[in-house]
Amino acid sequence: MTSPRSAPSIEIRPASPGDAALLAELNGYVHSVHALNRPDVFRAEPAHDELVPIFEAHLAREDLRAFIAQSSGRPVGYALAIVVDRPGDALMRPRTFIVLEHLAVASAAVRTGVGAALVDAVRAAGRAMGCSRMVTEVWDFNKEALAFYEAAGFAPMRHGLEQSL
Repeated sequence: MTSPRSAPSIEIRPASPGDAALLAELNGYVHSVHALNRPDVFRAEPAHDELVPIFEAHLAREDLRAFIAQSSGRPVGYALAIVVDRPGDALMRPRTFIVLEHLAVASAAVRTGVGAALVDAVRAAGRAMGCSRMVTEVWDFNKEALAFYEAAGFAPMRHGLEQSL
C-alpha cells in the first residue's frame, strides 16, 4: 500500500445554497470515472448549467447534509448525505441512518486525507441527527473507492446484481 501524500491542513465546512456551482464543478472528479466505466448509464460530460440546478435542489433539501473540503483555501472535494428516518412496520424495526450519496475529491488531493475528513464530517452529522448507521454504495468497477470505504470502516451490506436484456 502506498503512503498518503502529505497535504496542508484540511478544512471542512458546511455547504450553503450558494455553493451549487462549486459542487457542480467538483462533481466532475467523480463523474468522469463513472462515465468512463459505465457510459451506458452516465453521460460523458454533463453541461455545467444543467448540473447547477440539480445541486441547488439537493442543497434545498431539509434532510440533506453537504460539506466542502478546502486545502490551502482551495476547494478540493465535497460530500452529500441524506438522513433517512424509517418507521418500523411488521417486518422492519424503526431506524434512522445517513446515506453518503456523493463523495468527490480532486485528483491532486487523493490520498491526502480529504476523503477521510469528508467521511468523518458525514459521520459526525449522522450522529448529531440520531442516526445509528451510515451507508453508501460503490459501483463494482470502482475498486479504488471500495478500498477507500473499507479502510474507512465500511463493510459490505448487500450485493446489487444486474443483467443486460
